[in-house]
Amino acid sequence: MKASDVRALSADQLTEEIAKLKKEQFNLRFQQATGQLEKTARFNEIRKDIARIKTIARQKAAEAKA
Repeated sequence: MKASDVRALSADQLTEEIAKLKKEQFNLRFQQATGQLEKTARFNEIRKDIARIKTIARQKAAEAKA
């Protein structure tokens, strides 16, 4: 997910997106534990997407206070 796409989302949508990504991350961990995981690079993609969303959400919150 690109930063420009994330910036277009509302605060509620950002929260939902983080929850969705965390659920996918959990499922990937299960797949890895059972030996069914094929795309290991997806771990890093999800981690970076979560960090990107949290950063933009924090920026939006700071702008709202200012």
